Amino acid sequence: MPGTTPSPYAAAPAGVPERLEPSTRLVITLLLVSSFVVILNETIMSVAIPNIMSDLHIEASTGQWLSTSFLLTMAVVIPITGYLLQRFNTRPIFLAAMTLFSAGTLIAAVSPTFGLLIVGRVVQASGTAMMMPLLMTTLMTVVPATLRGRTMGNVSIVMAVAPAVGPAISGLVLSVLPWKWLFWLVLPIAIGALVLGALRVPNVSTPKRVPLDLASVILSGLAFGGLIYGLSGLGEAARETPPVPLAIPIGGGALALVLFVLRQLRLQREDRALLDLRVFTSRSYSVSLTLMVLLMMSLFGTIILLPLYLQNVLRLETVTIGLMLLPGGLAMGLLGPVVGRLYDRFGPRPLVVPGAVIVSGALWSMTLLTEHSPALQVLAGHVVLSLGLGLMFTPLFTTALGSLRPSLYSHGSAVLGTLQQFAGAAGTALFVVLMTVSQVNALDGGATEVHATAVGTRTAFTCGAVLSLVVIVAALFVRRPDEPEEAAAPEHETPVAVH
Repeated sequence: MPGTTPSPYAAAPAGVPERLEPSTRLVITLLLVSSFVVILNETIMSVAIPNIMSDLHIEASTGQWLSTSFLLTMAVVIPITGYLLQRFNTRPIFLAAMTLFSAGTLIAAVSPTFGLLIVGRVVQASGTAMMMPLLMTTLMTVVPATLRGRTMGNVSIVMAVAPAVGPAISGLVLSVLPWKWLFWLVLPIAIGALVLGALRVPNVSTPKRVPLDLASVILSGLAFGGLIYGLSGLGEAARETPPVPLAIPIGGGALALVLFVLRQLRLQREDRALLDLRVFTSRSYSVSLTLMVLLMMSLFGTIILLPLYLQNVLRLETVTIGLMLLPGGLAMGLLGPVVGRLYDRFGPRPLVVPGAVIVSGALWSMTLLTEHSPALQVLAGHVVLSLGLGLMFTPLFTTALGSLRPSLYSHGSAVLGTLQQFAGAAGTALFVVLMTVSQVNALDGGATEVHATAVGTRTAFTCGAVLSLVVIVAALFVRRPDEPEEAAAPEHETPVAVH
């Protein structure tokens, strides 16, 4: 049928290799390592902010811009990567991403002032934003469909484990070294990946001349930047009467998002959209993406909430908190490749449904936390939550992108990355706002600071637990991407050439 011709790397009924070619495996490994390093920087700063505040003599509200500026840059740049991956070859995109990341890391490592440190974080984030869509698009292009599950299992290490272990690694480093070493330790790895990539990363796509719609770029920046900035500030605002300025970026971002969507719907008729929203015509992509958003909200909300609980309620040291969060991240990483092989054999649903139940059970268990809960209970809950997420991430990544035709891989990856950032900001804001409001109410009722924080923690996790019930229901609708309900490509479209 026209428009559905498989790419040269698509699965074939016979003669499909049981393992990747060594050259392909090297490229994927290099992209995985590079992506892990750059994504790690999203959360590695969270534990270091108090040290930086003390060293550079800044207030907490100023220090939070280290995380906020990174998120904002990611939100603005990621939507553009869908266009970049169509317009340019793979190697130049990789080199640009790792050059920006390495340069930003060096700037941050030598920065004597907070302003220069922010510049370094923004440059870092510009490179980070390109890496994940590049990794996903390359993987979907060069890996046969029958091997995508096990390969995507390694991607789950990057997208899920790197943010989860960031605070743990940061805590361990800061226990023995100054905060600038967070950048000095990463820099040689980034430069090594850049050099190897220049030598070994192939061009796996055929660039085409697609005009860049500047109006879409502006609307995209206003939409995702405004929403993420507003959501990031909600947690801090919850301690007082929410200021009017926060309504401006959230409301303006929402309006810009509506205009952005309308413009993409018009431009995609001529294949000129910055983000082609035809990815949502795939039922499997839409269902998987919805689950991914809910899971990322839970993951990032938990990442921000558990350290606060462990520090302010159980009074644990930073190093201890980092060590407690590490087993869950490692468990998720070790589970990824195993889940990938199971996906290749059994499909997504036998993995996603049990994973959703485990995630729900873990979140409900966290609603029982009090000021007297043993640290072992928190550790067990976090590990179980990580195992449940590990069962879900790989099948959902693979199902979402595997349901798209090759010409939409870059757009599907960019949409996934953009919504991941949005979900992270939304989950953090939701959990922190609920915890703060409940905490303030408890303090007004005469509770101690420790008891009030425990009450706030339970309230936030109760919301997450309720959302997890929606995840269980949605998991029942996940299907293999090659089932007949998938939308076919338009008659005029041909698949992306690969060489």
